[in-house]
Amino acid sequence: MLFAGACRAAPIPESQRYPAGTPFRAQYRTIDGTRLRMIDTGNGTPVVFIHGFGASMYGWRYQLPVVVAAGYRVVVIDNRGFGFSDKPAHGYTSAAYAHLIVSLLDSLGIASAVLVGHSMGGAIAAEVALAHPDRVRGMVLIDAAGFGVRWPGVLKVARWPFVGAIVTSFRSRWVTGRILRSTFADPSKVTDADVDQYYAPVPDPAYGRALRGVLREFRFDSLGGRLGGVQAPTLILWGDHDRWIPLRDGSRFAGELQRSELALLSRSGHDAPEESPDQVNRYLLAYLKEGLSRIPENVGLH
Repeated sequence: MLFAGACRAAPIPESQRYPAGTPFRAQYRTIDGTRLRMIDTGNGTPVVFIHGFGASMYGWRYQLPVVVAAGYRVVVIDNRGFGFSDKPAHGYTSAAYAHLIVSLLDSLGIASAVLVGHSMGGAIAAEVALAHPDRVRGMVLIDAAGFGVRWPGVLKVARWPFVGAIVTSFRSRWVTGRILRSTFADPSKVTDADVDQYYAPVPDPAYGRALRGVLREFRFDSLGGRLGGVQAPTLILWGDHDRWIPLRDGSRFAGELQRSELALLSRSGHDAPEESPDQVNRYLLAYLKEGLSRIPENVGLH
């Protein structure tokens, strides 16, 4: 434990945390008893971005300005247990996260939205579409969880009882950077500034508890065989070098979702929104404006 403390770098100050230096402003809103840090900006059809495991709203920094400029209302959160939102001991089941997103929509007066989910966020979006189909007018799933995850060694061990508490105490900036780089096809694209933003919430004493809570309570493999009834038109984007969730899972999503299309992102790893933002944005904007190309009746999500 002393070693863990010695390895920790000082996190960047609050004044430097995203969205500092951008036109966006973060606010806090209490949803389902959880104080969430969020951005709500723009006008038009609501598009809600749901980040993946260990991430925060920073993971969508390349999408937000582009989607707002295209004429949409953008909502992005630090999800429960992550970023600078509350980190309770429990509340991390798939159903709890789906309920949180619907409660967020209620709180913001949004009847239905396009949900854009990355990794764990994709699984959450799908759970919302299953439980509350009337609230989801469309989905974009990017390297989404739902059929399992190939965890890096440190996170695999973090799921074990007792041992997990010890492992998650070793939350150094070096470990944060190592995990982040594993989500890129080209790890050299991860900058020191990126690691700073990902590491910023990690020293919070409640962070390890939240991490263990998510790994124990959330089902990363519960969507198989359940997606056939989803009617929301869904764009599936997948990195061709994803080492965390293989492309075959993207094909499974496409096979089960009746109204869907799968597009491959070249030279991209698991974290496509950050590694390949131009490709992601091109597909995302085309989908928002025109719907799925092979299903003409879906045109016009705007």
